[in-house]
Amino acid sequence: MQNIKNYIEQHKQRMLDELFELLRFPSVSADPKYKPDVLNTAAFVAKKLSDAGADNVEICQTAGYPVVYGEKIVDPARPTVLVYGHYDVQPPDPLELWHTPPFEPTVRNGKVFARGACDDKGQFYMHVKAFELMMQTDQLPCNIKFMIEGEEEVGSDNLGTFVKQNKDRLKADVILISDTAMISMEHPSLETGLRGLSYLEVEVTGPNRDLHSGVYGGAVANPATILAKLIASLHDDNNRIAIPGFYDDVIDLTDAERKAINNAPYDNNEYKADLGVDELWGEAGYSTFERTGTRPTLEVNGIWGGYIGEGAKTVLPSKASAKISMRLVPNQSSEVITKLFTDHFLKITPPFVKVKVTPHHGGEPVVTPTNSIAYQAAQKAIAESFGKEPIPTRGGGSIPIVALFEAELGIKTVLMGFGLDSDNLHSPNEKYDLFNYYKGIETIPLFYKHFTELSAK
Repeated sequence: MQNIKNYIEQHKQRMLDELFELLRFPSVSADPKYKPDVLNTAAFVAKKLSDAGADNVEICQTAGYPVVYGEKIVDPARPTVLVYGHYDVQPPDPLELWHTPPFEPTVRNGKVFARGACDDKGQFYMHVKAFELMMQTDQLPCNIKFMIEGEEEVGSDNLGTFVKQNKDRLKADVILISDTAMISMEHPSLETGLRGLSYLEVEVTGPNRDLHSGVYGGAVANPATILAKLIASLHDDNNRIAIPGFYDDVIDLTDAERKAINNAPYDNNEYKADLGVDELWGEAGYSTFERTGTRPTLEVNGIWGGYIGEGAKTVLPSKASAKISMRLVPNQSSEVITKLFTDHFLKITPPFVKVKVTPHHGGEPVVTPTNSIAYQAAQKAIAESFGKEPIPTRGGGSIPIVALFEAELGIKTVLMGFGLDSDNLHSPNEKYDLFNYYKGIETIPLFYKHFTELSAK
């Protein structure tokens, strides 16, 4: 352990400087104007993998953005860990809410602020630096493979094809991912599951053009008003999702599971204060931890229509639209839920407007086994690094490819993330604590040590 800490201390500034280089690339996969930057990010990742000691490093082309692959096979008879991460990031908008430029990393109060700082550049780059550490100190006890993609933030549409075409190359005993969060550094945790996702867009159309709201108002249905009513009807008075059949496949937690989840440290007032809200909202009968990790949700991610510029313009809009995401829990299917939503939304649409529902992307929920050798190795690594046992938690977010990996490669995933829920993922002023960054680099080699030792028993 001490030689790990010594290496990090000796190379601390360089490790941070390299992360800053990575964060300066505006690798926004959702916006085509950033394509050169996304490709340059892939090239940077490939170079850093090579510099760290990886063999057979390749920028693998797909129908979209490339996958960066690299490996180090120390002994084919030893276990193999496949590390997954993504180098693309969310759009930085709205830019005016950032305190410092989103692609100029800035350290304030021990935290680096930049788009991608936590999701997922800071987290996957910990693995590159931990690999370098193990190579330079002769501590790599087993084989390692890297698969770093550039389309996670837009649904990983081409990763499935890549995985199917490279099953032999990607053979491993476990997948290790750091794209999740801990409760806190004082209360380290390990996520044991992720929610699935169904993401779609709805468009409501009324008249064939924007109309003068004085001349036509009151005689023609306003698509923005109708859309608001339709969205409002999607939850009942208990904040349950009011789509017929939505909960049919949901498996309720046992009393013991609910008790374990709710034993995690939590302060309701601190939670509200951090978010700047006076009261919390959610499905009746469930705690905050249950609502954010074990229950399905439906959220409006964006809504627009009519005139939204400065000043006033009195129009009755021709169209109004919204983007909607639904987080799913184990046993729910993204395909089934997408169809249920579409059928319901079309059914409740009144005859004086037209509606179009366009699915975007989705993913399946997953639960990781807590009795596996890999999970036990992660527990031991965190316990050794933090000095206390990690608390098992369920993650509220989605990593759609985890279910894909299990289906195509037949291997399970360990979710060993070092972010925090308060890191402003997908929001302005995204951040990542420097302590967490270095703590991840310290803990990851311990996972390899314990995984190799447990696999040999």
